[in-house]
Amino acid sequence: MKNRKHKIYYSSYRKQLIQLAKLYGIVEIKNYFRSAKKLTTAQIELILIKNRIKLPIQRSLSRFGSFLSALSFKNEYVKQLYYVLTVLIIVIGFFGGAPHLVKMYNNVDYNSLKNEKETAKKKKDTINDILKKNQLNSYETEENNEFAFTNKQQKQEDIIENTVSLNASTIATLFEDYDYDLKKIRKGKKVKPFYISLLPKDLSSIESNQERKELFIKIVLPLILQENDRIEKDRKKLFKVLAKKFNNKFEKNWLKWKFKEYKIDKSDISELKIRMDIIPVSLAIAQAAKESGWGTSRFALEGNALYGQWTWSEKGLEPSEKQETKSHKVMQFKILKASVKAYKNNLNTHGGYAEFREARANLRIQGKNLDGLKLSQFLDKYAQTGKTYTKTIELIIKQNSLSDFDKAKLLSIGVRKGTKL
Repeated sequence: MKNRKHKIYYSSYRKQLIQLAKLYGIVEIKNYFRSAKKLTTAQIELILIKNRIKLPIQRSLSRFGSFLSALSFKNEYVKQLYYVLTVLIIVIGFFGGAPHLVKMYNNVDYNSLKNEKETAKKKKDTINDILKKNQLNSYETEENNEFAFTNKQQKQEDIIENTVSLNASTIATLFEDYDYDLKKIRKGKKVKPFYISLLPKDLSSIESNQERKELFIKIVLPLILQENDRIEKDRKKLFKVLAKKFNNKFEKNWLKWKFKEYKIDKSDISELKIRMDIIPVSLAIAQAAKESGWGTSRFALEGNALYGQWTWSEKGLEPSEKQETKSHKVMQFKILKASVKAYKNNLNTHGGYAEFREARANLRIQGKNLDGLKLSQFLDKYAQTGKTYTKTIELIIKQNSLSDFDKAKLLSIGVRKGTKL
């Protein structure tokens, strides 16, 4: 009986199927055998499945297993010999391959592994530091894809940056070559982003007052529009972020940075909405003209100071005529663009211009355009002359039809910094 059990367990898979068929009395299989037809194993399986009989778990055996399964273990000694041989094969196989494994293991360069591990760690730390440091830039890159190169055929020679002041005639000729015409811009043509770094030293030598003013406007107009463009994008992003129920860490950090940039305490969102806004182009041009003498003042030529902003730090230009009670200087900048940015930051953050910002916000609420002429009357604190100063600004806007530029827009040519001259 004991031997019979072993025979059933180690019998081939096909025999197990046949035994199941006999056990359950499957008529179809009996009929096939009676007709001397040889059924394949797969056919027997299908017949059993058809009759809802569960198939054996062990469906196939290796050749070695089949050979062993054929053994009937009639003798106990044969059974023990089988187990001993199996163990020996396993042991010999392990120890035979062990030296090779040890040799391979010993050939590993521990220093190389250590160096690779340290290098990988440094790379990871560096990447994390960069991401942490520039997480706002990463977020802004997603939102500002319009700054990417879209015109791959743009000529490299179009990008010129003057490290020295070009003379007025050279700049005028370049503007003419690029068809930079204020008449066309007044009619709605977009402004090509020409960014002059330094004013021409001989601007005052232009005899025609009209030509001198036009050249000055051509120089400052793209700089003003560029800064407004940056603020407008920030403003759109602000409302987009505020409209979300939950903000990710990049958005939260961006908001945190903007509160700092606009000098707002206690994360006052309503105040950030008021401060983060553009300065009308007509107003910015008029103030630059007034404060720099249309680009001919000493402060403008020596310090790129277009707006005559004061400073009490050691760095700055000393006014030639200053009251003894005053200790201020005029801020100086490396390039004109920095002067424009500082001017707009001044109007958007200084406590003296809160009334100006409120008037601007009211125009927004009413759905009206930001009119430089209307808003100029709220800048009486910009100069010591008060209302006289605002009337002068109004006059400059009217006489030079600067309101025509309030709707001016920059032409996107696929380069973030545009063309520098």
